[in-house]
Amino acid sequence: QLVESGGGLVQAGDSLRLSCILSGGTLSSYAMAWFRQTSAKEREFVASVIWSGTRTKYADSVKGRFTISRDNNKNTVYLQMNSLKPEDTAVYYCAASRHPYGLGPSQGDFDSWGQGTQVSVSS
Repeated sequence: QLVESGGGLVQAGDSLRLSCILSGGTLSSYAMAWFRQTSAKEREFVASVIWSGTRTKYADSVKGRFTISRDNNKNTVYLQMNSLKPEDTAVYYCAASRHPYGLGPSQGDFDSWGQGTQVSVSS
């Protein structure tokens, strides 16, 4: 089970850190990713990281502002979001892939999903 936390309402330019904890499993067995979705758009890829944390992939829209990381000892993956923009407003979902080197970016590349956490950025 994946459980996200850390969402909230912030102003443009602020930072947030999302967390996703895996229960009932071993995080190091999975590649992990963050996706996001608004009511007007399909779920879109944000970032991913392989099992070891040594390779990552980012959507162009967040490159240089967001950082994905993981702590396998804590069974937790993070998304550090800096310089937030109103267009980053969305529900953010954590996802796990049984392929430990899988970086996506398709939704179908990931097998398990969290329930989502809302991020709202005001201008």
